[in-house]
Amino acid sequence: MDTLLTVTSLLSLLLLSITKGVVSSTFTITNNCGYTVWPGLLSSAGTAPLETTGFVLNPGESRAVDSPAAWSGRIWGRTYCSNDASGRFTCATGDCGSGTVECSGGGADPPASLAEFTLAGSGNNDFYDVSLVDGYNLPMVVIPQGGAGPNCAATGCLVDLNAACPTDLKVVTSGTGSDGVACKSACEAFQLPQYCCSGDYSNPSTCTPSSYSQFFKNKCPRAYSYAYDDATSTFTCATGTAAYQITFCPSTSSLKSSNINPTSTGLPLVNNSVVSLTGNGEATSLAIKINQPDISISVVLLTLITFLSTVLHEL
Repeated sequence: MDTLLTVTSLLSLLLLSITKGVVSSTFTITNNCGYTVWPGLLSSAGTAPLETTGFVLNPGESRAVDSPAAWSGRIWGRTYCSNDASGRFTCATGDCGSGTVECSGGGADPPASLAEFTLAGSGNNDFYDVSLVDGYNLPMVVIPQGGAGPNCAATGCLVDLNAACPTDLKVVTSGTGSDGVACKSACEAFQLPQYCCSGDYSNPSTCTPSSYSQFFKNKCPRAYSYAYDDATSTFTCATGTAAYQITFCPSTSSLKSSNINPTSTGLPLVNNSVVSLTGNGEATSLAIKINQPDISISVVLLTLITFLSTVLHEL
């Protein structure tokens, strides 16, 4: 009997350990920009907080952040940050209003490129996207590491939109020149219901893409360009199968492989690729390799259950 209890206890602990790994994940945040970025991290209401809400990444630096089970929230990059004369920390883009490097529950002041996550969501899936609904401040991609499922793929925006941003959306600050530091959404710029999908425009049939949202969509087809852009902008991986790489200012070298197709005229949303339109309307495709796990968690669990059944039978 003592042997049975010992075996059962050990296997229970092992199963608990594996299960814990299934329902949590790790975000590896990398700054591939030629300038400093201060990531901000915000947990949704009712979600356990991450170990940090903000930190600094110099060019070339990375930091891994573990997430608790069923975490949801958003991650973004702050730029042009400094301490003022009173010692208060502020950023020209993506500022969270905390006055310190840690955001401490503050969200990104638009415009800001956002990586949004809901882990262990509906259907036992992780949901994620890169959203430009609140505008854009720097290139960003999310790449699953491992991952399972037909819609488990890289997403984001590879291109710098600040220079090409329409004049009435462009954010320019002193000392940054005419290229600008960020690009507002039409909702943020004009505060009109047809751009904000509010009031009489609060459903997909009445709130349709505008010429402004199409600017973002043409450049970054996999990113959310307006509130109801779900069909081509939401991605899922089976819960527990993926960690997530978040890269600011991604490059072809940092993404390992590329497949340039300058003659393509469409916007193929094919798994494992991110596509953008160049200034002359041509499409550029960047293929991203996503490694599949060598062994399924379900196989491990099945093996353990079989072993436990054998032990119980022999006892």
